[in-house]
Amino acid sequence: MVETPQRLSALREEIASGNVKAVELASRYYERIAALNPVLNVYLSLSKERALAQAGRVDGLAAKGDPLPPLAGIPIGIKDVLVMKGAPATAGSKILEGYHPPYDATAVTRLEAAGAVLLGKLNCDEFAMGSSNENSAFGPVRNPVDPERVPGGSSGGSAAAVAANMAVGTLGTDTGGSIRQPASFCGVVGVMPTYGRVSRYGLIAFASSLDRVGPFAGNVRDAATLLGVIAGHDERDATSSAAPVPDFAAESDNPAAGLRIGVPAEYFGEGLDPEVRAAIEKGIQALKAAGCRVQPVSLPHTRYAIPTYYLIATAEASANLARFDGVRYGYRSGRSESLSAMYRHTRDEGFGAEVKRRILLGTYALSAGYYDAYYGKAQQVRRLLAEEYLRAFAQVDALVTPTSPVPPFKLGEKTGDPLSMYLADIYTVTASLAGICGVTVPCGTTGAGLPVGMQILASHMNEATAFRVARAVEAAKV
Repeated sequence: MVETPQRLSALREEIASGNVKAVELASRYYERIAALNPVLNVYLSLSKERALAQAGRVDGLAAKGDPLPPLAGIPIGIKDVLVMKGAPATAGSKILEGYHPPYDATAVTRLEAAGAVLLGKLNCDEFAMGSSNENSAFGPVRNPVDPERVPGGSSGGSAAAVAANMAVGTLGTDTGGSIRQPASFCGVVGVMPTYGRVSRYGLIAFASSLDRVGPFAGNVRDAATLLGVIAGHDERDATSSAAPVPDFAAESDNPAAGLRIGVPAEYFGEGLDPEVRAAIEKGIQALKAAGCRVQPVSLPHTRYAIPTYYLIATAEASANLARFDGVRYGYRSGRSESLSAMYRHTRDEGFGAEVKRRILLGTYALSAGYYDAYYGKAQQVRRLLAEEYLRAFAQVDALVTPTSPVPPFKLGEKTGDPLSMYLADIYTVTASLAGICGVTVPCGTTGAGLPVGMQILASHMNEATAFRVARAVEAAKV
């Protein structure tokens, strides 16, 4: 089921020349979705009327010979935690049943303004909480590489859509690894931008100080192009950065030779699958061959990252999800003997098990008598982690690590062991806590043909360097 999408630039040229009609291209993608979605469960809803109208506008521009926008006619899928006007917005949860938002997320608006054809909404773990896409109220997404395995999470539908060529590119979100890990598991490119680089307006929040919107694509340059479109200041998001947005695609063309690459020893210890280690080590050798200077670095507070992340993320989630009560929109329980009972039953029936688990964890961490011991302490460690990265980036231009300690695992393999699932995020949550940027790029396979991803981390607002390193790994065809 794996099929590499045609390069974005090549598709755009064919549309501009008239060799391909945007309407015909969108229709072909809908045919592929119809064929594969019953197996992979990637799309939750389709936006055919809106997509075909946009494609028609692109064809009209091409027919007149007018200049085309950068994503003219390119089919894109949207993770279902980003709202699209009039389209169902579920966040993978029963509690948002029947909700159709009256506005578009900023990232959605910018894609469409750039000519993209928005195919529909993609399956994900409920409220973006999960590492396997098995927590969706609408069933799990299956990995196109092996449908008996998970695609990663929480943006599993976004990664699987690109891997199966059910979209040329997609949008996902990353709170603790939810773009980078699915990209690794599905063998595609995924980008977690610096916190504040892309507006969160229109994102259904999980953990507001950690959530980020970013792209998936079949190659590094396409991912860089997509990030360039959605990045930039937005006055509707108070955390949005006013930092200039470089031409990421052009920057990615610059060779990586001469860059200083750090390899943190803490990411190559106990728990790392031997085949994943071997693949990443080949990738590091490829960077040396490309002229990079590789050196060891240390990030000793990595061992505290998992408890720190899960205390902060669940605390923020418990506050963010308090707004879903069945009063104004979404699911409402039929058991409503009193107002308080209606709230209780709605939330109990509307939220899935993992979401309820995290709400309880977060409520406990914020409760009187435990706030300083847990949440306050976690914030202190978060600062230590951020300072540790600052020291590392004073020595090197980028860091390379495995994205995940294991290759994609089988559906159901970890659902009974939440702690094991949480520990699978060990290599991604530190960068999330520090607010820096990261790219996952395919870096070989295991003996069974399962994808392995390399994570490339760079300092704040330095995505361009991460793209340069990722292009070098991609070119080496590890």
